[in-house]
Amino acid sequence: QLQLVESGGGLVQPGGSLRLSCAASGSALDYYTIAWFRQAPGKEREGVACIASNNGRTYYADSVKGRFAMSRDNAKKVVYLQMDSLRPEDTGVYYCAAEHITLGSPHIPSAVLFGSWGQGTQVTVAS
Repeated sequence: QLQLVESGGGLVQPGGSLRLSCAASGSALDYYTIAWFRQAPGKEREGVACIASNNGRTYYADSVKGRFAMSRDNAKKVVYLQMDSLRPEDTGVYYCAAEHITLGSPHIPSAVLFGSWGQGTQVTVAS
């Protein structure tokens, strides 16, 4: 069974950068659609970015386009989320998730469709 472990979170000033990692074990990543979600206190979990299993394309929430970049290294079984120009509203717990999903259109699938989740890593953007 696929297991995911996030790392790389922390406290950063506005305008700063962080790179999150999601390490997988128990199964290869090749045929999984992988997504990053985040959840701020009192808010619903929202999709931030995903990489589709069927075409390798990445999709981003409008709020992070141009600032975040997601990549995957199937050989190392690691997925990354490079976050630049961070803003206070990016604060939250970031989760990676994986599922066998074929995307028929550019979008980030709903969280309810993902069966494998990491434990999350806290990202705090504050001065």
